[in-house]
Amino acid sequence: MAEQTDIRTTEEAAPPEPARPAKPDSAVIRDALGVGIAVGLSGFAFGVTSAGAGLSLLQTCALSLLVFTGASQFALVGALAAGGNPLTAAAGAFFLGVRNAFYGLRLSAVLGYRATARPFAAHWVIDETTAVTLAQPDRRSARLGFTVTGLSLYALWNLTTLIGALGAEALGDTEAWGLDAASPAVFLALLAPMLRSTVERVAAGLAVVLVMTTLPLLPTGVPVLLSALAAPAVLVVQGRRERAQGTGNDTTHTADGDAHDRPATEEKRA
Repeated sequence: MAEQTDIRTTEEAAPPEPARPAKPDSAVIRDALGVGIAVGLSGFAFGVTSAGAGLSLLQTCALSLLVFTGASQFALVGALAAGGNPLTAAAGAFFLGVRNAFYGLRLSAVLGYRATARPFAAHWVIDETTAVTLAQPDRRSARLGFTVTGLSLYALWNLTTLIGALGAEALGDTEAWGLDAASPAVFLALLAPMLRSTVERVAAGLAVVLVMTTLPLLPTGVPVLLSALAAPAVLVVQGRRERAQGTGNDTTHTADGDAHDRPATEEKRA
């Protein structure tokens, strides 16, 4: 009886975690459309910037249709507009877009699409679709949020890219409008709330410092590549600190244990 009571008490002390409440489809669609429309409109800025950098209408639209990474597209045309080497500009845009591969690893488990559907869904794995998807309480809502966000954003981004490229000549000097800052500003607005831990904030701050200090000294596109070193550098420092703290705790624990074990040992010998 005593054993049964102990088992029941233990089971009652650790109840299962409650499931997150379901979210109405209308709320998911509303949030997804809000993100898709707000960010999709900045495709106009990309179209104008790309045309101002010397890319043709076909090249500009092809980037949005085939690449569709927002910040990476701006990084590419910005580097080209500044006179950077095309290979360096492409490398900077590539490494900036690599983050989407890590998003895909997380979304693959959340969405649970079949292997035949994953290549098509991968084209929509970007910052905005990831944020909307991970905010959902269940797989059904996650799939709905991902689809609505990806579809609305992809369609509107490409449409506004075309309009921006066609209207670039009417705007005159595109640099005077500062439209090239639109997409990075949206990206930072989405990224800032995700920087919750001290390590994440330090890594982001160090990346900014690296870009700002090397921008006047290095060729266009290279500072972006160097900023990627901020994350591993911060993680290495954090790992060393944790190992140092762990060693200190083990030493203290061992010393305390020896101090407490000595009387017990002496009593056994007595």
